[in-house]
Amino acid sequence: MTTSSLNASSQLLVGELLKRATHRSAFMDAFKYETEARTFQELDQRASHLAAWLMARGLKREDKVGFIMKNSLAIVEVFFGVALSGYAGVPVNFRLGAMELEYILNDSDCAILFIDEEYADIVWEMKERLPKVRTIIVNGKIPEHMDFLAYRQLFEQDVTYQPLNIDDDDPVMIVYTSGTTGLPKGAVLTHKNLCVNGFNMMWEGQASLHQVQLATVPLFHIAGIMILIRTVLVCGKTIIQKEYQPLSVLKTIEEEGVTTLALVPTMWNYLFQISNIEQFDLSSVTSCTTGGAICPLELKRLILKHFSSAFLIDTFGQTETASSATILKGEDAIRKTDSVGRAALNVELRVVDEEMNDVPIGVIGEIVYRGPSVMKEYYKNETATMEAFKGGWFHSGDLVRMDEEGFIYVIDRKKDMLISGGENIYPAEIEAVLQGHPAIMDCAVIGIPDQVWGESVKAIVVLKQDMSLTEEEVIAYCSIQLASYKKPKKVEFAKELPRNASGKVLKQVLRKQALEDAGQF
Repeated sequence: MTTSSLNASSQLLVGELLKRATHRSAFMDAFKYETEARTFQELDQRASHLAAWLMARGLKREDKVGFIMKNSLAIVEVFFGVALSGYAGVPVNFRLGAMELEYILNDSDCAILFIDEEYADIVWEMKERLPKVRTIIVNGKIPEHMDFLAYRQLFEQDVTYQPLNIDDDDPVMIVYTSGTTGLPKGAVLTHKNLCVNGFNMMWEGQASLHQVQLATVPLFHIAGIMILIRTVLVCGKTIIQKEYQPLSVLKTIEEEGVTTLALVPTMWNYLFQISNIEQFDLSSVTSCTTGGAICPLELKRLILKHFSSAFLIDTFGQTETASSATILKGEDAIRKTDSVGRAALNVELRVVDEEMNDVPIGVIGEIVYRGPSVMKEYYKNETATMEAFKGGWFHSGDLVRMDEEGFIYVIDRKKDMLISGGENIYPAEIEAVLQGHPAIMDCAVIGIPDQVWGESVKAIVVLKQDMSLTEEEVIAYCSIQLASYKKPKKVEFAKELPRNASGKVLKQVLRKQALEDAGQF
């Protein structure tokens, strides 16, 4: 077990972080989107106004404020406005279908809902099935037949913000998981959870005052939320992009002097497919972070090659741990390249068996966490909460091993492990081999039904531009490096893999497609 502690002398509140940043750097730009920017003072004023407006709605403390919004200045204002109001926010994945949106909005007890104009039609259609939602605010144009409020009009109303007594153990955001094991679950994150993880990353990531971040990940996601937290912690500037576009990333780094860049491995891969990357001045970047999936050694070397002034950080965690729970950085990112690092500041972790006994060094077990950055509970789901916190530790669902120095090596998700002929097979091991092939850009491995072996291995492969491979060549390549029972029995070539907002492959989608192709669904 590894452990460290945080001594806090006062409440750790998200809204207070913004107030302190404003006091310190009032007239400095906090966020910029396209050609428009907000200074810390402007953000504080607009967020406080939104908080006052929410507090004047006569909501109950248990009511929630949802938002279905793409990256923009508006989602930043709503996030901090909700945090200042004392209510809990529900950032919703805008990529979800109508049924999933409806489920989350109802399950979360959402009373106020902020949306971008492009979601007005879908929300209008389901409005009658959202009995708890009393007010809907649209950022943009509203069709005449819809009785929604305009976001801009909220700032024309005469309200005054009065600070509340908020406890740092109060919920500030309920972030719904992707629902890979059933219906989405709402991870209840407190003010303390987000603030502590922000401090963790500021410390571990060698953050500096007034750094310039680039936000390309969706801000509804926990990784995006932590970018907002870090911005106010270091009084830095964050350049917001609506979506990830590799060429735009390179141009923005050069034009804005970006110092901090965080991308998932797939994003890094696409970045290095830009043929004229050498023509861009990337020397301003001093910190490169990867996470969301295992980052192969060759990819890390590419990062350090193109960002030669940068400190490399590899993170590992999940929504329930408010993002990062382990950190791999500096020389260790190369020396221990297969690892995801050691416990982050203020995180306790263990590697345990099914009976919660610590497993020996090098033996595979489940990683469990405890600490002030770990979520409070799953919203209105006592059964899932009790199961997740069995023995007083949060059970991640990740199978790992620990070495003698305390470094963690991810084996796979428990639910992704497959059994073929009585042998345990971990898809992540096979994926690591495939990622080493010079023609392969991306890959995923799943188990498919097999009448003889129970399950067999299927690989879904995305090739690099202008590269070609056959199924036989992929299998032969794996045969050299893997035991025979681990090599893929089938290989499918795809243009891209389905991923969630954090860049993780949606293997349940691939499994469903495989079953449909086999006529078994």
